[in-house]
Amino acid sequence: MSWMAWTLATGIFFACIFTVLVVMAVWEQISPTVERRGFLPMATTRGDRLFIGLLCTAFIYLFWLATTDASPWLALPGSLIWMAAIGRWG
Repeated sequence: MSWMAWTLATGIFFACIFTVLVVMAVWEQISPTVERRGFLPMATTRGDRLFIGLLCTAFIYLFWLATTDASPWLALPGSLIWMAAIGRWG
């Protein structure tokens, strides 16, 4: 594993992704999801909306890094709001 630059931030990131996946799996077992339509152009499940939200967050950060020299932490509120909107109304 020496090929990757493991830092505290990297470890926290992967731990958070792993935790979200475990929580989603348990939630699915307790309350099976039903496909629904929101503002996204297709019917989606909870997992679909999570995946789409994570992709959107990555693109928000890429856009942020490409257009500004400001700290990436400043993009976090917008990413969280967009992720919540996709999860709730997507």
